[in-house]
Amino acid sequence: MGDGNGPPVRRVALLSVHTSPLDQPGKGDGGGLNVYVREVAERMAAQGVEVDVFTRRSDPAQPATSTIAPGVDVHHLDAGPPAPVDKEEVTNHLCAFLLALQAHATAGTHDVLHAHYWLSGWVGRRIAPRWQIPLVQTFHTLGVLKNSTLAPGDSPEPPLRLHAEERVATDADRVLVLTCGEARLLHTTYGLSGARLTVVPAGVDLDRFSPGPAQADPTEGPELLFVGRLQPLKGPDVALRTLAEVRRHVPDARLRIVGGASGNGRGRTGPDELRALATELGVADAVTFEDAVAQAHLVERYRAAEVLLAPSRSETFGLVALEAQACGTPVVGADVPGLEAVVRGGGTLVPNHDPVDHAAAVVRLLTDPVHAATTRRAGLAAARAASWDRTVERLLAVYADVVAERVGTSSDRQASLVEVSSAASERRSA
Repeated sequence: MGDGNGPPVRRVALLSVHTSPLDQPGKGDGGGLNVYVREVAERMAAQGVEVDVFTRRSDPAQPATSTIAPGVDVHHLDAGPPAPVDKEEVTNHLCAFLLALQAHATAGTHDVLHAHYWLSGWVGRRIAPRWQIPLVQTFHTLGVLKNSTLAPGDSPEPPLRLHAEERVATDADRVLVLTCGEARLLHTTYGLSGARLTVVPAGVDLDRFSPGPAQADPTEGPELLFVGRLQPLKGPDVALRTLAEVRRHVPDARLRIVGGASGNGRGRTGPDELRALATELGVADAVTFEDAVAQAHLVERYRAAEVLLAPSRSETFGLVALEAQACGTPVVGADVPGLEAVVRGGGTLVPNHDPVDHAAAVVRLLTDPVHAATTRRAGLAAARAASWDRTVERLLAVYADVVAERVGTSSDRQASLVEVSSAASERRSA
């Protein structure tokens, strides 16, 4: 499958070392990456491509292999304890993962290896040469970007990650980026040429995320919504402070926070800390906390909300904002590259993290019906142009290209060897 000139791509290996496509997005290390891997795997398989996803076993009850759709197998490899491990500690188990992958029954049977996140890239740049197949890399988030947009009190990403990302970016046959902004960052930081970078945006499931009847209680005030991991990077504290400011103008406004604690959010922006902040701000009775929910139920939350709050300090791609717009829900977010690429007319991007400014954008949407309706229409139009099927179409084209390039390089090398051998024979004959 694919549009390149090389052999058809029939089998693809996806690496997602630190988090499984079966994990719940919105808690722990689960997020847009999980959604991305599962969506593209299932849609590639629907086009006749066999897909193997390799991830670390994080529970002893996980089977060695789970078939999640016809043609899609998720393989849980033993690397470290069969238990959840903080993302920062996964580096200690990468060698074990590499060995388990090399020993797997499917090793060397794929046409392309696609690594997701830098941890998977570390493994990919070592295993792809052994399997003699091209390596495609998607980072999803870059350490250099996170370090430039740290939340107050956050620790910077370690030098190990920055060095690993540079090596992976340099060695991959193709680096896929979610936005043009990410492409510019990789070019300016690591010197990658445009020929080795391809923009392949994530998509949205338009069959699931669409406008529909709201389930909100009409006797209650307008609901604002925050969806994401509860960590400083995502700004749930800013969302709470925004609600407090909004209620100065719209006293019955409420906020629903959907997500679980993650990484450095534990002890800082987890549910307990956020409840304490809500009490301090005097809005505790207007806030509902809910653990991360399945995608099938998340659509109901979007439809019930008047506005989605996305005050992230950093985003590579604002998948939550895209899903909200597909449901007709306007977005008020921070003006960061990953949201800038997704939220155009479908919301308002604020050039800071000041709750007063975010609240002003929310209040306008709540009190100006014409502005709200225009924003909803623009968001729906943007979402319709961003389907997962388009993402997969671009992915398969890239896979075909890198396979063709690899075949061409191999043929050129073989021709050179023949020429050298012929020249040597002629010299010996002379």
